[in-house]
Parts: sequence; structure tokens; C-alpha cells
Amino acid sequence: MPLRYGKAVNGPLNKPSYVTLIKVKSSCNSVEVTGTATKAAERHHLVFLFVGGALAAVAAVALGVAVVLHMYKRRRRCSYNYTRSPRSRKGSLGPTEEISPQLFSYDQLRRATDGFKEELGRGSFGAVYKGAIGGNGETRRLVAVKRLEKVIEEGEREFLTEMRSIGRTHHRNLVRLLGVCHEGQTRLLVYEYMSNGSLASFIFKKVDDDRPRLRWNERVRIAVDVARGILYLHQDCEPHIIHCDIKPQNILMDASRTAKICDFGLAKLLGPDQTRTFTAVRGTRGYLAPEWYKNAPISVKADVYSFGMVLLETICCRKNLDVDVPDEEMILSEWVYRCFREGQLSKLLKEEEEDGEEVEKRVLERMVKVALWCIQEEPALRPTMKMVMAMLEGNLETPIPPPPDSRES
Repeated sequence: MPLRYGKAVNGPLNKPSYVTLIKVKSSCNSVEVTGTATKAAERHHLVFLFVGGALAAVAAVALGVAVVLHMYKRRRRCSYNYTRSPRSRKGSLGPTEEISPQLFSYDQLRRATDGFKEELGRGSFGAVYKGAIGGNGETRRLVAVKRLEKVIEEGEREFLTEMRSIGRTHHRNLVRLLGVCHEGQTRLLVYEYMSNGSLASFIFKKVDDDRPRLRWNERVRIAVDVARGILYLHQDCEPHIIHCDIKPQNILMDASRTAKICDFGLAKLLGPDQTRTFTAVRGTRGYLAPEWYKNAPISVKADVYSFGMVLLETICCRKNLDVDVPDEEMILSEWVYRCFREGQLSKLLKEEEEDGEEVEKRVLERMVKVALWCIQEEPALRPTMKMVMAMLEGNLETPIPPPPDSRES
């Protein structure tokens, strides 16, 4: 074959000599060994990947099974299986604190209240009974069971969804909802027991009632407590909640006389992007905002109106409609506005003057102005509860309010 890449050089004795450059492979054995090692490493890598993936899959399945079992056990603890016999349920009454509200049967609450024997109070939508829950070695706990007698026609799923959402609310100025019952048309709500009763029993004091009258400073503090609780419902909890039935009977007092809002049986939830809703009229006459009667959409401003009426009643220690007083004082909102316009707010606190109790006029005027803004007929004119809180605490100037009824001159 012809030689390539060669050249001639002079050798010894000037005889031509040839040098040839020949390119040859290195050791074939080393190439084969290197290729074999590479293939072995690839096989080991694949084995490691396969084993790791299998272990990860097994761990994921084990975690999923553990979560399902945990949720099943929690559900078994916080709800009752109605297919079991009454004997098997006996003594198992008691709320699970971390998953409120609990689902109760009618028979369980009937036994807890001793057949709805001791009535704590009665409102326009039902009566409240004293009861005790617990058993099987647990400490029995006093509760208040409200029996809704005028049930809003809503689906069972919607009722439970709203009650569970409300049951997850935790605030110093809200009575905790511990459980619900929904069997057929029966609706029962279980609340923590409040030893001092309702605000109504303090401010609507009867002649033969030996309960001490709430002093002025205490009434101011209670008004702020109630406003703070409503503000939490409207702004700080998810989803936002319209209570729909703010009134003195639904404001309870604990042992230290801290005011707490209760009775969420008529409450309405707002969606994430929802500010208004349409719903059937719910609430108590005398505290209902005008839009309820106009078939207009309902917003959190309906609660603001109700709070304004409660604030006026708390200031004056009387109901918003009283037929046992002079005609010009019969309708509380009109009388208060008239006294405010004429600069005679001292007429609202006759008992305080008789007892020689000091009332700071600036605080009284501020509370009256806040209440009059809250009960404006047009929802747009009413402040939000955040503004109400700021005005009550003196952190926001309260302007002069117009007449509550735009038809007034």
C-alpha cells in the first residue's frame, strides 16, 4: 500500500532513509474495560433511581393512609353515628373542642336538658334551656340549648355549612357555638353557658327586680365590647358573617360581665367576593334595618343599624318602643334625636342624675352621635363597624348626624 504522512531523510553514509508516522489504536482491552465500567455505573444508577422511587411511593401511600385514618378517627370523635342503637350512644355526650360545632341528636340534647325543663329565656325565634353535657368520666359542662321554633326554610347542607363556619370563630366577645342538631325540621343550637344572663335583663330592669343597675361606665365598656364582636364578624373572620339578629337578648354576660354576642341561628355568610346578599327577612322587629322591608340586598350595614338601636337602649336603659312613657318619648330614636338637637341630652340619664353618678357629657354626646349615625335609613350613610369602633374609642371625630329618618325635617 502506498505510505502516507512519511518523509525521506539522509541516513548514514548519505544513504536515503525513510521515516513513517503510523497512527494505531491504543490498547483495545482498556477501551472495552472502560465501556464495561460505564455500563455498570449506568445500571447501578438506574437501580438506585428505581429503589428510591419505590420507597417514595410507599411513603406517600403510607402518609395518605395515616391522614385518612386520622380524619376518620376525628370524625368519629366529633360526630355521632345515628345508625347505632341508643344504648351504644349513652354517655358519649360531650363536645370535641378542636372541631366545633359538634353534631348532636335530638335525643342527646333532650336528655342533656332533662326534657327541656329549665328555660333560661325566650325570644322571637325560640326558647333557650339550661343543660349539661359530658359523661364517661368527663366533667359535665353547663350549656345553653336554643330551640329554633321558626326555622328559616333552607337546605340542610347550607345550614350545616354556616353553622360549622360560625363554630370556628373564636373571639373574646362572641359566645362560643359548641354544637348543632338538625333532624328533620328540628334545629337546636348548643352554646357555652353564660352565668350573668343577657344584657336585656340589666338594662330593661323591672320594678321588682333585685338585679343591680349597670353603672354608666360599665355600659360604655359593654357597648365597646359588642362593637368589637360585630367588627370581628364583619371583617376579621373568614367567611365574613352578617349576624342578622343583634339585640340585647342576644348579648350575654359572663361572670366578669364581659359582653358576648350569641345566637347565630339566623346568621348569613358572605362569599369571598360578596358584599351583599338576598335572603328572607330574619331578625327581630324593632332592630331590623329598613332594607329588610324593602326586599333590597342585605349587607353588613344591617347589623350596624341593629347595633345603633342596641346602643341607644344601652345608653337610656329602656326599650326602643315604650308605651308607658309620655307620647313624645315613646319612640326612643325620635326622642333621643330631639334631645340631641335641643342640647338636652341630660334628660336621657334621669336615674344617673338622681343617684349623683358622674357622667362625662363629652362621652355621652359621642355615644349618642354614633348611635344616630348607625340608624340612618340609607345604608350608605351608616358607618362601618371599624369606624364605629374608632368613634366610640375617641380615635375618630364624630360629625353631627342628620335625622335618622330622612323624611324628618
